[in-house]
Amino acid sequence: MNFQLIQFFTMEKTLDKTVSIKAFLLTLSLIFVSSIPLSLLKTSPSRFSLPLPFPFPSSSEKKCDVFTGKWVPYPQGPYYSNETCRLIVDQQNCIKFGRPDTEFMKWRWKPHDCELPLFDAAQFLEIVRGKSMAFVGDSVGRNQMESLVCLLAHEAYPLDISRNSSADVNYFKRWFYADYNFTLAAFWSPFLVKSGGAHINGHSINGLISLYLDEPDEAWTNEIEKFDYVIVSVGQWFFRPLLFYEAGRLLGCHICNQNNITSVSKYYAYKMAFRTAFRTLLSLKNYTGMTFLRTFLASHFENGDWDKGGNCPRTKPFTSNEMKLQEFNKEFYWVQVEELREAEEKGKKIGLTFELMNTTEIMWMRPDGHPNGYGHSMIKNASVYDCVHWCLPGPIDTLNEFLLYFLQLKAKLMRNA
Repeated sequence: MNFQLIQFFTMEKTLDKTVSIKAFLLTLSLIFVSSIPLSLLKTSPSRFSLPLPFPFPSSSEKKCDVFTGKWVPYPQGPYYSNETCRLIVDQQNCIKFGRPDTEFMKWRWKPHDCELPLFDAAQFLEIVRGKSMAFVGDSVGRNQMESLVCLLAHEAYPLDISRNSSADVNYFKRWFYADYNFTLAAFWSPFLVKSGGAHINGHSINGLISLYLDEPDEAWTNEIEKFDYVIVSVGQWFFRPLLFYEAGRLLGCHICNQNNITSVSKYYAYKMAFRTAFRTLLSLKNYTGMTFLRTFLASHFENGDWDKGGNCPRTKPFTSNEMKLQEFNKEFYWVQVEELREAEEKGKKIGLTFELMNTTEIMWMRPDGHPNGYGHSMIKNASVYDCVHWCLPGPIDTLNEFLLYFLQLKAKLMRNA
């Protein structure tokens, strides 16, 4: 993969005699910098602006750069409603709980140079006939799976078989589409790696959680070899108080407020979690699936943090220049992109495909798409200000348009092989 920070398309064979020595030396220095390997330049991802599109070619040829574009009005509205899809959970059922505006459902992502195809439920189900798909990660990943279930409801409703595979049916969901022999699952693993302590399954707010950064979470690794498509995504849990272990030893912590423990960056933990997850997928003997990384999605809390009165009251998308993505969110993005790059290179050698769903900046432009106060917590059955998850229907449906686009590309490549 060839990723260059500076490209020169042409150079004059001779320098005009009037060009100053300083200008000539500057040109030479730029040429020199452009020849330096990226590995020597990338001291910190935050040095660079967040790229759209993906900063290096992916494993599939893509004539349409679907990740560079803008949100445009779409008066036709969403694919479904809370009345036509009876599977929307209360946490994302914004209209049911009184959200008065509907404009947030009437925007669509428009790539600059081409069209992102509309979601076609029948086509999606035909592509995945006889296969299985897993969303591995946190509740935002499960949110995307719930969006997919509603998008497919236009064509078919699934059978809930969650209890056949897990006692925790809220966090480990499994759906079966009998007419297509297609299984869809969500594996709850908010860190991707092994974790413990502080009531991890009970959503402890400030309890200290232990992460074993070099040990993958068995919650997903025990079964993932059975799946043909795996969508990996985590993010918000890495802002919590955390203890980090490697090789069985305490490495340090993040906001643990203990003077005798070394402070370790949450970005390091995030990097190691993805490294462990990707290397695990590469090492599994029977895994032949197609892996997607759906990049980090930032929250949109304003007027305070999530636990200090923050909310997200906006009713329209950001314009491209209205609100820039914060540096710490860019850092999260770059960490996982770099780990995917490594996994993609290694995957090519053994026939495994790793693909990017480059959605960080795209979804950052949609502060209007969250439940805010129009959703009910799964735990407390009460309204909460939620600026992390997404209303259904809403902007998160676009993620599954991207997913179908990739599946279409893959199917086309297989037909032409």
